Amino acid sequence: MRVPSTELQNNFGRYLKFAEAGEEIIVTKNGRDAARLVRIEPSDSMVRETAYPYRSKSEWVTYEEYLALVEQSEQRYELIDGLLYNLASPSYAHQKVVSELLVRFNHWFKGKPCTPLTSPFDVTLKKAEDNICVVQPDILVICDRENIDAQGKYHGVPALVVEVLSPSTLAKDLTKKSELYMVCGVREYWVVDPGKQTVTVFVFDQGGIADYSVFRKDDEVRSAAFDGLRVALAELFGE
Repeated sequence: MRVPSTELQNNFGRYLKFAEAGEEIIVTKNGRDAARLVRIEPSDSMVRETAYPYRSKSEWVTYEEYLALVEQSEQRYELIDGLLYNLASPSYAHQKVVSELLVRFNHWFKGKPCTPLTSPFDVTLKKAEDNICVVQPDILVICDRENIDAQGKYHGVPALVVEVLSPSTLAKDLTKKSELYMVCGVREYWVVDPGKQTVTVFVFDQGGIADYSVFRKDDEVRSAAFDGLRVALAELFGE
C-alpha cells in the first residue's frame, strides 16, 4: 500500500504492525514514491505460527486496525488474538482436497437449510469485547443465513468448520484456530491432514471439547453435528 509521509509519521505504530505482517508500505512524498517500510527479520515478525503468551497493548492489532489494513491491501489476512497472519497462496494438494470435500458437501447439503462455503470468506468471531477475531476457514457450513447482512457480510457462528493443514498453517490450525472455534461456539471442527491422509473431527460443546475422532485413509469420516454426512477418505485423498 502507498502511504503519504505525514500519515506515516502520525500513525507510525499502525503501519509498523502492517509491515511486520508482510504488507509492503510505500511511503510517498509530494505524490512520489520516496521510501519503503519493510520487515527485515521474518522469523521475528508478527507473521508466525506461535505468539508470546503476553502481548502489550502497543503490539496488539485491534479489529479497527485490521479493517483499515484490509481496506487498503490486496493481500489476505487473518486476525487472531491481536495477531495478524498473512495468508499465503495454497498448494495444489491443499486446493485439491478442499475442492473434493466441497463437492461432497454441496451434494449432501443441497435442499437443506445449511450452506457450505469456501475461502475467501470472512468469519468474524468475538472472543471478548476487546478481542474480535477474523478468519477465513477453508470450508465452513452456516445454518444461520439470517446473519448475512445486505452487503453479503456474515455475522454469525458456523456450525461446522474445516481447515486443511499445510506446513505453514499447521500450528495455527491446531492451536489458535481450534481454541477460537471452541470458545466461540462452533459445533464441529474438521482438521484435514493431506500428508498423513487423516481427518480429525472435534466436537465442541459449552466452550470445551466434548469428543473427537481420528479417521484414516480407508475410513469413512462421519459428522457428529450432521447425521448422515459421510465422506470416504479413499476418494478424498485419491489421485
